[in-house]
Amino acid sequence: MSPGDEQGYTETGQTRTRLPGGDPYGGAPRRTGRSSSRGLITVVGVVVLLIAAIAFANRGDGSSTDGSADKEDRPKAASTAASGTKPVDTKSAGIASGFAHTEQGAQSAAANYAVALGSAEMFNKNERDSILQAIMTPSTVASSKAAMDKAYTPGFSQSLGLYADGTAPKGYTFVSRTSPIGTKVTEATGDAATVEIWCSGLLGLAGDKSTNPVTNSWFTITMKLEWAADDWKIIKHSQQEGPAPVPGDDKASSSEDISKAVDEYGGFTYAR
Repeated sequence: MSPGDEQGYTETGQTRTRLPGGDPYGGAPRRTGRSSSRGLITVVGVVVLLIAAIAFANRGDGSSTDGSADKEDRPKAASTAASGTKPVDTKSAGIASGFAHTEQGAQSAAANYAVALGSAEMFNKNERDSILQAIMTPSTVASSKAAMDKAYTPGFSQSLGLYADGTAPKGYTFVSRTSPIGTKVTEATGDAATVEIWCSGLLGLAGDKSTNPVTNSWFTITMKLEWAADDWKIIKHSQQEGPAPVPGDDKASSSEDISKAVDEYGGFTYAR
């Protein structure tokens, strides 16, 4: 499978892109309008959910029919809530580093590494090498660089509307961003952890005549991490599609608005 077909992290560090037939930046039409009944159904649904939530909150836990056994198997709220703990104070190659030698530290590392692997900097050879040097285990840096060099070819860059060296033409803004939505540890020992990161991604070229407009995708990255050189590092990583929510009725923004947003809104250091 070629990089242009499946932009997965194992091959390119990016996401699958489905391009529309027309040019959204020429004035993308809003999705077909829904009837007013949808609004009524939505309101009724919210009210029903609110009533159900209140009833659940006021329900006693002492009943013999409350399904106590099932409750014990459910994830605790604290297991998915943000901890509020600051992840790190240092950076390496512009990427957060020095994570705690804990499961929470592994999750924070994985989230920040996902951002780096999905960034526009991956399309530049020198910056890509710096990223891989910072986030991969020392024993896999060389092989990772070689694999990424085969994926980020001049042809791949040109297929996205970029120059062969990965730079955008004058008057265009290249967008490649990954935003972690949540993380979870699926396996962990003292010096190793497998972390899944649920993400949303942006990829495309913003410009009035772009034939590769910026699109959104949802995917889950699985990272196997190892404690090495006093930090969590990636041994290997893979990606699969979803879970993806139902698309909303948002009107596509103009290329100018997208370019402005990319320039003005910076990224975050992600913590568990």
